[in-house]
Amino acid sequence: MNVLLFGATGMVGQGVLRECLLDADVAQVLCVGRRPSGQTHPKLRELVLPDLFDYSAVEDRLSGFDACFFCLGVSSVGMNEADYRRTTYELTLAAAKVLVRLNPQMNFVYVSGAGTDSSERGPSMWARVKGATENALMRLPFKAAYMFRPGFIQPLHGVRSKVALYRWIYLIANPVFGLVQQLAPHRVTTSEQLGRAMLVVAKRGAPTPLVETRDINALR
Repeated sequence: MNVLLFGATGMVGQGVLRECLLDADVAQVLCVGRRPSGQTHPKLRELVLPDLFDYSAVEDRLSGFDACFFCLGVSSVGMNEADYRRTTYELTLAAAKVLVRLNPQMNFVYVSGAGTDSSERGPSMWARVKGATENALMRLPFKAAYMFRPGFIQPLHGVRSKVALYRWIYLIANPVFGLVQQLAPHRVTTSEQLGRAMLVVAKRGAPTPLVETRDINALR
């Protein structure tokens, strides 16, 4: 299986990349982003692009893939809806529309978030925008498109968030993660389980296109 990975430098993307490189079924991973992943591996290739809205010059490198894991994302804190929509909805669809044309048999896996608003009409700005992004992706003629909605993610195996505030949150929360996992297993997962679940879905599909935390933890 040949895999495209967007957002390999983020916390989720780091975890997904690790699992891809460990998986014997993955022959090649092409990481697409504004910066190199910082990793080296015989399976790994990098495509560094300054403008993730424009793929016209690199389309010849984006065909022949079986799956795409789209892990790019930004926090909505301090952003207005127009700016957040551009960096979430418009950026994602710019890539997806090119990929579905070049790889119509691709499984596209998008990392969204718990609480995403599929109606696109709720009070939460980020949830509306994420919901609009999910809905637009599911209308594209991929082989299949899956929307992963993780809640709290425990980073493992050296995976770290790029956001300093989030790193502090994870540091504080880590000692009680086991307790939270026991009390509310449907709300928490790990970077390892998330990456493995995305690979399972890319290979075999899932019962529903909306994959919540409880589904992520059940996928083997």
